Amino acid sequence: MVKKAKKKDKKKTSREGPRLQLKHFPSAQRFSFFLLSIILVLYSLIAAKLFLYPIALAVLFAYLIFPVANWLEKHKLPRIIAILISEILLLLIITGAGLFIYKKVGTFVGDFPSFRAKALSNIDGFESWLGQLLGIADLNLTGILRTRVAGLFDAGSNFFSNALTATTGTIFRIGILPVFIFLFLYYRTKFAWFILKLVPDDQRMVAIDTLRGVSKVASRYMGGVFIVVIILAIVNTTAFILIGLKYAMVFGVIAAIWVFIPYFGSIIGFFFPFVFAALTGDSPNMALKVVVIFLSVHFLENYILTPNIVGNYVKLNPFIIILGLIAGALVWGMPGMFVVIPALAVIRVICEHNRTLQPYVYLLGTTGAGKHAITAEKIKRFLRLIKKK
Repeated sequence: MVKKAKKKDKKKTSREGPRLQLKHFPSAQRFSFFLLSIILVLYSLIAAKLFLYPIALAVLFAYLIFPVANWLEKHKLPRIIAILISEILLLLIITGAGLFIYKKVGTFVGDFPSFRAKALSNIDGFESWLGQLLGIADLNLTGILRTRVAGLFDAGSNFFSNALTATTGTIFRIGILPVFIFLFLYYRTKFAWFILKLVPDDQRMVAIDTLRGVSKVASRYMGGVFIVVIILAIVNTTAFILIGLKYAMVFGVIAAIWVFIPYFGSIIGFFFPFVFAALTGDSPNMALKVVVIFLSVHFLENYILTPNIVGNYVKLNPFIIILGLIAGALVWGMPGMFVVIPALAVIRVICEHNRTLQPYVYLLGTTGAGKHAITAEKIKRFLRLIKKK
C-alpha cells in the first residue's frame, strides 16, 4: 500500500510539472504585471489613506523613541515601563510645542484685521512712491493690489482658523497614535520573528542584517531631523527677534517644523514670514532681512547641521527625493511628504541586501553622478586656473 501511494505521489508531481516563475514569462507580460502592481499599490494607498497614514506616522515616531526605550531596557527596566517613559517624554515635548503654537496662532489670527489694514496702507504708499519714480500721476494699481492682498489675508485667516478647529476624525487619528506607537515598540520582537519565519533558513542572516539596517536608518533619520528642528526653531526665533519681526516665535517654530520636508520645506517655512514682513513691515528692509536670515539658516542646515547630525544615512539622490515628495503629496498630502523620505530610505536598504535588486540601489542612491557634482575641490581648481590665466 505504501509503495502504491508513493507511486501515485510521483505520478502527481510529474503531472504537475515545474512551477512557473515570473522570469519565465515574456518581457511584455512582466512589464504589464509590474505596471498592474504599481497601479494596485497606489490605488490601495489612496483608498486606505485615512487608515494607513496614522500607522505610518506611528511607525516613524516609534523609531524616534526606540533608542531611548532600548537604552532603558538595557538598564534593567521592564519593556512596558521603558516604552511608557519614552512615550511620555515624547508626548510632553509635542504637547508643549503644540499648545504653545495653538495659543500664539490664535492671537496671530485675532490680529489679522490690523495686519490687513497695515498691508493696505503700505500698498497705497508703494503706489505713491512708484508713481513719483515713473512720473505717472495715477497708476490705477491700488484696486488690483488691494483686492489681491485682501483676498490673501482672508484666505490666510480661514486657513489658520480651520487648522485650529479640529474635526472628530482628526482628533481620533491623532489620539490613536500613542496607542500604535506603544504597540509597535512592545511587539517589535514579535514582528521581527514573523519576518524571519517567512524567510528560508539559508537567507536568515541576510534578513537579520536587513532588519538591523532598516532600524538604524529610520532611527538615525528621525532622531537627527528632530534635533535639527529644535536647533533651527531656536535659531529662527532668535534671528526674527533680533530684526524686530512681530510674532517671531510663531514664525520661527513653524519655519523649523517644515524642515522635515527636504528642499521644499525650508522655502515653504520662510515664505510666511517673508510675505508677512513684505506686507506689514514699516519698510522693505524687513523683508530683505528675512531673506538674509533664510539664506543663512539654509546654509547652516544643509552644510553644517544635517550632515553632522542626521548624517548620510538616507543616501537618496535629489531626483528621487523630489519625485518622492511630489508622489507623497499627491497620494497622502502633507503626511505623505513627511513619510515618503524615510520610506524610500528603507526601500533602498531592503534593495541593498538583495542581489537581484542592486540596480535599484544604484538608481535610488547617490553613486554615479559624483564626477558632475560641484565640490569645494573643483571650485578651488577652477579658481587656480583663472589665476594662471
